[in-house]
Parts: sequence; structure tokens; C-alpha cells
Amino acid sequence: MAGRSGQLVVPQANQAIQQLKLEAAQELGVQIPQDGYYGNVSTRDAGSLGGYITKKLVQIAEQQLSGGSR
Repeated sequence: MAGRSGQLVVPQANQAIQQLKLEAAQELGVQIPQDGYYGNVSTRDAGSLGGYITKKLVQIAEQQLSGGSR
């Protein structure tokens, strides 16, 4: 999760967020820019990545709230 400034609210979560991005990209067939600049990624692909990551984060939260394990 990022705040308005693009900074993570919980900096320790950076590695997990990066892993989710990689998993989403692989699942959706989207190429992650090596330099970290997403300006050349299509709006559709960027939206797909964001939607996939959000869906996964909601699933994780639901599992944790229900007492299940990941």
C-alpha cells in the first residue's frame, strides 16, 4: 500500500509488495520495467496489475480475518 506520496505506509512490506507485483505480472503476461519506470506501460496493463494486486491483498486480509492461514 502506498500513501499519497507513493511511500509505503508500512515500509517493511516492500519486499512482499514487490513479490506481488512480480506474481501479477507473470500471471497476466505483463513485462515489468527493469528500471522501475512505468510510464511506458499501457494504461490497461497497469490497471490489470493494480487490480490483481488489490484482489490478492483483499484475499490475504479475508483469510487473516477469518483465522485461516495463507
